[in-house]
Amino acid sequence: MSRMTPAEMAATIGGGLLSFPVTHFDTAHQFVETDYREHCAWMLQYELAGLFAAGGTGEFFSLTPEEVGKVVKAAVEETAGKTPVIAGCGYGTAIAVELAKSAEANGADGVLLLPNYLMVPGQEGLAAHVEAVCKATSLGVIVYNRDNAVLQPETLEKLCDRNPNLVGFKDGVGDIELMMKVYARMGDRLTYVGGLPTAETFAPAYLEMGVTTYSSAIFNFVPDFALDFYKAVRARDHAAIMAGLRDFVLPYIALRDQGKGYAVSIVKAGMTAIGRTAGPVRPPLVDLTPAQLDQLKALIAGVQPAAPRLAANG
Repeated sequence: MSRMTPAEMAATIGGGLLSFPVTHFDTAHQFVETDYREHCAWMLQYELAGLFAAGGTGEFFSLTPEEVGKVVKAAVEETAGKTPVIAGCGYGTAIAVELAKSAEANGADGVLLLPNYLMVPGQEGLAAHVEAVCKATSLGVIVYNRDNAVLQPETLEKLCDRNPNLVGFKDGVGDIELMMKVYARMGDRLTYVGGLPTAETFAPAYLEMGVTTYSSAIFNFVPDFALDFYKAVRARDHAAIMAGLRDFVLPYIALRDQGKGYAVSIVKAGMTAIGRTAGPVRPPLVDLTPAQLDQLKALIAGVQPAAPRLAANG
């Protein structure tokens, strides 16, 4: 059972940087719990306001429901209450409901409701999907607005009225007008999370719309840089933000964009680059090429030279 109420969870994650640990696989693509737990412990040496277990960067989409439960349980046990653990949740409504219940049983502090599988529902059907998950658990729910699951402000407001545990809104659309409409309508009722790929790029603009936090995938392998960049965003330090974008974030995005599905693959490559391999990605994703990995290593070396915590591997 969670040690936090939904409101407490939402307030906590809104006050700092969030991250998704990658999910560790062996060469046969099987989950390696010991390595995953060690990575969670390594991440927790740094300032983190929340850990998303089996999230998008954690390859939620390639895990079985049983594996999601194992990953969440491992994260909960390893964090031991140091920071909220938010469990990935999604697929069709029936599976999403079961995953929400599993997250609560495994001690998570909240769930991140990723887009439903395949179908593009209307607002009525999408609202029923979100509400079914909210009603299935006492945990705080963060809805991930993206792809085929985009809630309009009116729908979101009605859902919040009926479901007190709907406490977070993660934006993965990048529609400034829609985000502003949501924030103007909902205000402090929700905690807003940046969720676009390589969220650092959008963080300065989104801060002005009440988005005080975002999930940083690069935290997996350049945690010092990721934290410094987040602090620069919160301080509105324009010079530091632009330097971080020029020196790392934008070249990183250019490398990420060289392959389909590389938003996840490049994070696991980053782990390999710092000597903390998390194994391969699962199909249908593919890993970076050796040449691309070398480019990534050069980028990392430019912003975060090896340090004791980075050099350690277990």
